[in-house]
Amino acid sequence: MEEKDINIEDEETLNEAPVNETDKEAENSENSENSENSENSEESEEADPLAKAQAEIAELKNQILYKVAEFENYRKRTLKERAELILNGGEKFITAILPILDDMERAIENGAKTDDPEVLREGMALIHQKFMKTLEAQGVSKIDTENADFDTDLHEAVAMVPGMGDDKKGKVIDCLQQGYKLNDKVIRHAKVAVGQ
Repeated sequence: MEEKDINIEDEETLNEAPVNETDKEAENSENSENSENSENSEESEEADPLAKAQAEIAELKNQILYKVAEFENYRKRTLKERAELILNGGEKFITAILPILDDMERAIENGAKTDDPEVLREGMALIHQKFMKTLEAQGVSKIDTENADFDTDLHEAVAMVPGMGDDKKGKVIDCLQQGYKLNDKVIRHAKVAVGQ
């Protein structure tokens, strides 16, 4: 019986031994897989920042190309708009003065029918008044010269008038050609005679 017991025990140890070896092999393979996984994860972590940086570079390149293309389109569009503005910028002003041109044509036609110069003068005065109102509506205004101090920003001295007295020194005596401003910019200086 003892032999049987030993055999049974031997069989149990024999049976246990292969199981333990397979367990050890499984554990070894798991350990090796874990070590490989940890090595792979370390490598992937090392490779991942590189791949991430390359992806960021590619994305930034795409953004730069997009912005360059967008700016180029903007530049072309503004050049086109500027060219159109130069060509058609006076359209608003021309449209505003066409009725005055019509009035002048009517005055010429009616002037041929009458011999009264007073009627012609009155018609011209009305046309001039309408024209000045149209110019003012477009932002054009006369530069004031009556009893004004001489100002080089507004006036151009074409003559100096001596002997006018101390109260007229440096003052505008006479306006030889009217000056105009468009909004606040001088578009033509007034030509004036200045007291000396």
